[in-house]
Amino acid sequence: MLLSISLTLGALQPSLPVHAETAVAAEKNPPGDIPDSQVFIVYSGPSGASMKVPEGWARKDLADGARFFDKYNAVELTIGGAAVAPTVASARDGEVADLVMNGHAIKIMALKPVKLPGGTGVVVEYTENSDPNPVTNKQIRLEGVRYLIFSNGKLATLDMKAPAGADNVDQWKLMATSVRLK
Repeated sequence: MLLSISLTLGALQPSLPVHAETAVAAEKNPPGDIPDSQVFIVYSGPSGASMKVPEGWARKDLADGARFFDKYNAVELTIGGAAVAPTVASARDGEVADLVMNGHAIKIMALKPVKLPGGTGVVVEYTENSDPNPVTNKQIRLEGVRYLIFSNGKLATLDMKAPAGADNVDQWKLMATSVRLK
C-alpha cells in the first residue's frame, strides 16, 4: 500500500525542462577582482602550449590542457587540432551553440574576430549563471570570455570567467595575449 502511494505521488510531479534556468542578478560588490598587483607565472602544457596564469591559483590538469581557479574565477586552456582558423560563422554554429546548450542561462554579448600575438581566431563574450554551490545551492552571475586561437595546425580554447562586475579586463588581456602554440 505504501509503495503504491509513493509511486502515485511521484507520477504527479511535473517534470521541468533541463535548460529552463533564468539569469540571477549580478552581485552588487562582486567577489573576484583579480588584484592589479597579481603575479603571473608561465604555464607550459604537455601539448607545447603556454600562457601566463595567476600565481597561487589551484590547478587541475586535463587530458587536453589545464584549469586554474580561485573562488568563482576560472581560467581554462585546452588544445586540439584544427585545419583552419575559426571564423565568426563557424564559431556561431559550433562554440556558441555549444555554450548556449550546455551553460546556465547563457546570454551572448559579443562574437568577433580577433588577432593575438599567438594566433588568429574568434572571441565570444557572454554572461551565465555559475554552477550551484554544493552546500547553499546559491548561484551568482558570471562574465565569461572564450577565445578560439588558431596557429600551427592547433586550436587553443581559452575560457576565462569571473563574477559579473569584477574588473578583470587588464588581467584577461594579459592572459589572452600570452597564449602561444608550438
